[in-house]
Amino acid sequence: MFDDNTGAIVPFDPRNLTAIFAFITDEGFPAAVKKVDQSLKVTIGSFGKIQFDLAHWQAVASERYSLGFPKPISKDPTQWLFNGHPKGSDAPLQVAVARLLGYRWPRQTGSEFPDCPALGPDGLEAHADADGIVCLPPINREQPAADRLRRLLAAAGCGDGSGAVPAPVKHGSGRDGPPPSLEDWLRDGFFEQHCKLFKNRPFIWHLWDGRKDGFHALVNYHRLDNANLQKLCYSYLGDWIRQQDADAKADKPGAAERLGAARALEAELVKILEGEPPYDLFIRWKPLHQQPIGWQPDLNDGVRLNIRPFMQARDMGRKGAGLLRFKPNIKWDKDRGTEPLRHKADYPWFWHETEPPSGCPGGPDFTGRRWNDVHLTRARKQAARTAKRSDT
Repeated sequence: MFDDNTGAIVPFDPRNLTAIFAFITDEGFPAAVKKVDQSLKVTIGSFGKIQFDLAHWQAVASERYSLGFPKPISKDPTQWLFNGHPKGSDAPLQVAVARLLGYRWPRQTGSEFPDCPALGPDGLEAHADADGIVCLPPINREQPAADRLRRLLAAAGCGDGSGAVPAPVKHGSGRDGPPPSLEDWLRDGFFEQHCKLFKNRPFIWHLWDGRKDGFHALVNYHRLDNANLQKLCYSYLGDWIRQQDADAKADKPGAAERLGAARALEAELVKILEGEPPYDLFIRWKPLHQQPIGWQPDLNDGVRLNIRPFMQARDMGRKGAGLLRFKPNIKWDKDRGTEPLRHKADYPWFWHETEPPSGCPGGPDFTGRRWNDVHLTRARKQAARTAKRSDT
């Protein structure tokens, strides 16, 4: 059921579970493994050769687990067992921001695991943003993100957040400065840490116009459907543009520059909504007539493919990051393996020996190569849908 790089240790007698668990979680276990297998990649068979003193570890287990075998629990927000609460977690601010944006962990959405039940409300739901869009500056009659985050942290029993920033932000000199304020951390440090914590598959996206004093918005990617992207573009960003336009007419310092940056961001978001190359979504395993037209993401397709239009848009700040505050390590290289035979009319990209050119016409022979950086026009996708409806 899983790759043989993973070893499952299952007791024949369930009564020995605590003893085995005490042994394999002990700090001396790696040394015991290396006595029988010194290779970097330990084979599955090696685990059965490890010397195990059952009586000794039964005694250790009875002392360690005198109140019973520990229930499964995790403080790591990257794990499904995590309870979704900032207090006591390994990354309280990351969790707090996610909760502010309306994200919930599996156990908070009804999933349960052995000895790890689903969870009910914890009181922080009232602080969750309704549409999953939280702007750093006060926009659209909403309070600044830092103020809202402080209230959530206080409700979670984590203080007011003023001294809870987990790591100082590096300044231009390359040296660590003093711990930043919550405002500075949200603007300069949150998204980079978020990308690293969640292994370059961010689910909270920090979109900006390239200016520190400009437009910044955190969005819950899981809620960023077409309607919410329109809301972000025309309501939130539109409100910011109106503010800067009024300030520019009043000759307020920096307003004209902020207005220009915001309008540039607006133009990029409109292109993503329309979805013409290179702002289009492409899903390798979906036939041509099922390819999304415009910004119509399917969460099941994953962050890697759905984030592409935002990263291939015009760079607002960091090179290669597009509209994002930080560039996650995401590429759209050819995936390993070979696809089984697919019809050329439905999957022309599998009929290319080298990376498909613009338009992806399909080559003379099927190759099965799993290309991901393919771009298709709206007209091409729409024509495929029309033809499919005619056939059916």
